[in-house]
Amino acid sequence: SLGQNVIVIVPGANLLLNFEDLKRASDVICKAKVVVCQLEITPAVSLEALKMARANGVKTLFNPAPALADLDPQFYTYSDIFCCNETEAEILTGIPVGNLEDAEKVGRMLLGRGCKLVIVTLGAEGCMMISGDEGIPKHVPAGKVRAVDTTGAGDSFVGALAFYLAYYPKLSMEEMIRKSNCVASVSVQAPGTQSSYPYRKDLPQDLF
Repeated sequence: SLGQNVIVIVPGANLLLNFEDLKRASDVICKAKVVVCQLEITPAVSLEALKMARANGVKTLFNPAPALADLDPQFYTYSDIFCCNETEAEILTGIPVGNLEDAEKVGRMLLGRGCKLVIVTLGAEGCMMISGDEGIPKHVPAGKVRAVDTTGAGDSFVGALAFYLAYYPKLSMEEMIRKSNCVASVSVQAPGTQSSYPYRKDLPQDLF
């Protein structure tokens, strides 16, 4: 139906990525501003990439997708920013996320596992952010749009957040999330997951 996710995961070559590949990429990883990891490659390889990044002072952004109920606890401690959606949050914590209060509850639980900052994405409701430094949850709403296909919206959000972390580090985290929400909202207004950003003349100018 209109606006719903249609996702098929075929890991294929992703699962062939191994520790040797990681070693070959170590120079690039260690010089990066931000490293993004998720779970479409072997989890142990993702975790090693996070460790490599952290050891070299690189900011780590982890998206537990597709989520694993028995996620290695080290993923939490090596994630500067831990970003999950409602479904992933429920798999990780056992708590269904149906509203902002639930999102706050799972955010606190994930924070307690060692993350520095947790973002729970809530689709049309935007995001719930909770930081270990502040401890006060912050709801960052999303603008209202007509969703045609939400497939890939989470990837758009995470990719945009990594971009702002790398290139606009002086922005507040709340502002980065607001802008990332905006990028994700553009992605859901057309079918498919391929970005049309370079060709769009109607993008809000304050995104960049």
